[in-house]
Amino acid sequence: MNRLTAKVVVIGAGFAGLAAAATLFEAGFQHVQVLEAMGRVGGRVHTIRPFGSDIIELGANWIHGQEGNPLFQLGQKHGLLSECFSASTKMCLPGSVTLSDYFFKEDGRFLQAEDVEPVCAHFSQLTSRAFDSELEERHRCLSLGGYLDDAFAESPLAATEDGLKVFEWCKRGECTDEASSSLYEVSASQIGHYVALEGGFFNSLGPGGYQAFIDLLLKRLPAGVVMTNTPVANIEWALNERDQGTEPTNPVRVVCEDGQTFKADHVIVTVSLGVLKQRAALMFRPPLPDTKMAAIERLDIGTVDKIYLRFPERFWPEDCAGIQLVWDKGPEDAAVYNSELGGEAWKETWYKKVCGFDTVARHPNVLCGWITGREALHMETLEDEEVGEVCERLLRSFTGWSVPEVSQVLISRWGRDPYVRGSYTFVPPGVLAEKEHSALAAPLPLKPSSADRKALQVLFAGEATHVNFYTTTHGAYLSGIREAQRLINLYA
Repeated sequence: MNRLTAKVVVIGAGFAGLAAAATLFEAGFQHVQVLEAMGRVGGRVHTIRPFGSDIIELGANWIHGQEGNPLFQLGQKHGLLSECFSASTKMCLPGSVTLSDYFFKEDGRFLQAEDVEPVCAHFSQLTSRAFDSELEERHRCLSLGGYLDDAFAESPLAATEDGLKVFEWCKRGECTDEASSSLYEVSASQIGHYVALEGGFFNSLGPGGYQAFIDLLLKRLPAGVVMTNTPVANIEWALNERDQGTEPTNPVRVVCEDGQTFKADHVIVTVSLGVLKQRAALMFRPPLPDTKMAAIERLDIGTVDKIYLRFPERFWPEDCAGIQLVWDKGPEDAAVYNSELGGEAWKETWYKKVCGFDTVARHPNVLCGWITGREALHMETLEDEEVGEVCERLLRSFTGWSVPEVSQVLISRWGRDPYVRGSYTFVPPGVLAEKEHSALAAPLPLKPSSADRKALQVLFAGEATHVNFYTTTHGAYLSGIREAQRLINLYA
């Protein structure tokens, strides 16, 4: 068997799946089929134009870093980036602070820059210690929230009431970056395995958005390779070992929900960690090894949603890049978090998880709110109109401005999407990130010990399988190339 005859099925047409398929075709593979459950390609990239000709990103929103980022390089090469990088810094970016952010307290008082910037700067320094693996030993066993609380308490900034409230706002913003319900559910020591690329991660995408990158990958594939609306029911592997006496030519069979079957020598699985958590136990026959099932269980995926509010006219000042909400008792306050464990009182105040509402590039009368975790999942159950009304009330009560009625509400619902079940991966306390990411990425069979046992029958890609770039689009992209390269090397 060689690259001309080997049959490969790729499950999922997001960045990982499309990158894998394109890499294989360009290496000479002739029989590659991509199966996508959704009615569209892109996966967690979802670029739409609901408010006119300019794009809105319901999913992936920015490029995480520039130096060494293959997607940034791809964008530069093909002219897919914003022409004006300075303007791009005003795109939706949760947790980032600029001189143009307007901070309001719950009682409607406007917070001056001198009350906000020192806290945000110190918070950034503290999180950098965790990401740079520079934590003191006493903090390494803590959650990220626990470490931040302990370290911030040593600062004079913690002595002021406003300082503590802005600090809670900072933690809410970091929840969005981590895709977690709370920083008390994220490991402090393990986030050091994540590698942040130099160059910042502001949204620097051009007018085509992330869809332009997906389209670029699609152009590298022959027509008909990607089949949408084709959800997979089961992946049967090691068939040549189980069907002794009637050994099939191909050791893998992919069975779709509509009854279609695809025989293959290799299958690259790029579904999200959320889908694996829900379906892995029944999807694979024989079952996945214990080490892989344990990785699926131990790693976690959170939900990050966006709430786009389109108004009939702009009501915020021209120099305002975002309206940030500082609560008296926000959900990332340690006492509030602990008091709500095990109960459902938080559902009544789900909106407190929204950090604020940021301006959106190319849309002068649109604001974007971000919400994460269990509050995002609860928000997804509500009608768009109700969510819009709640957001209107927040804007009026915090700012005191004359806020018109929202003319259009657009909400992402990644947690409820049956083919995604979340946004991106995070590492809970007590979990060894490198071990579990690597276990998730390990191809099957784990030990092709005999000559008749075909290697690399089931391979795994997607952001959750990347040790250093999990959560990111470039992590997903690189993981797809990584798995394609395994097959290229196999048939070298």
